[in-house]
Amino acid sequence: MATILFDEIVFGPVHSRRMGTSLGMNLLPYDGKLCSFDCIYCECGLNKDFRTRTQLPDRVSIRAALEEKLKTLLKEKVDLDVITFAGNGEPTMHPEFGGIINDTIALRDLYYPKTEISVLSNGMHMNKTEVFNALKRVENPILKLDSAFDETVRLINRPNSPDYSVVRQVELYKRFGNDYILQTLFLRGTFEGKRVDNTTEEELSAWLELVRALNPREVMIYTFARETPVKGLEKVPYDELQKIAERVKQLGIKTNVAG
Repeated sequence: MATILFDEIVFGPVHSRRMGTSLGMNLLPYDGKLCSFDCIYCECGLNKDFRTRTQLPDRVSIRAALEEKLKTLLKEKVDLDVITFAGNGEPTMHPEFGGIINDTIALRDLYYPKTEISVLSNGMHMNKTEVFNALKRVENPILKLDSAFDETVRLINRPNSPDYSVVRQVELYKRFGNDYILQTLFLRGTFEGKRVDNTTEEELSAWLELVRALNPREVMIYTFARETPVKGLEKVPYDELQKIAERVKQLGIKTNVAG
């Protein structure tokens, strides 16, 4: 099982198949994973296998690391499309997330004013006012929804809250209006003796109804690119992802596909 853990606060830039030239931000411990989901496809591994023993980096350290990197990139005349909060788990779990976003916006405006800021989030912590408001301040809040069914989410994403429900999550997303990107990973296979497949017609029809109701400014469709911590999972072919995207486009919603 190959996994990827980031051992720096700022990493890259790398070419992202979804976002272009991306400078990554990891607000989480470097020696493990911290997430309120435990997705069976996560490139960082399963939560139980990578428990952290170190503390979260503080806001001052994060700002200093980002400023140093931006100065270096500017000196080297490196083009930068986006600053992306991802890293070793769920970035919005950092207790200083709101302030960190403020610092990032200020530094971006100073050094790379044309660069956008993206946050990859499972959306679980949007019920916190500080997190919600911080996500509203970035150009690209990218919010996850891999299925319209609680049972499927519990199989694929395995949220750590026993109270998680898709209905509740959708209501949180609706509070955003439509100024966000909805992100869905499609896969199929088996896990713990159960069939996993969010590409069936039942799954797709229900998911498309939620997409219609949410009406985000964009839908990001993809499948996993790297080895997963769980064996027995299958990528969804690119042409099949394109067919799903066409159904989203018929709703009048922009769609981005990454195979």
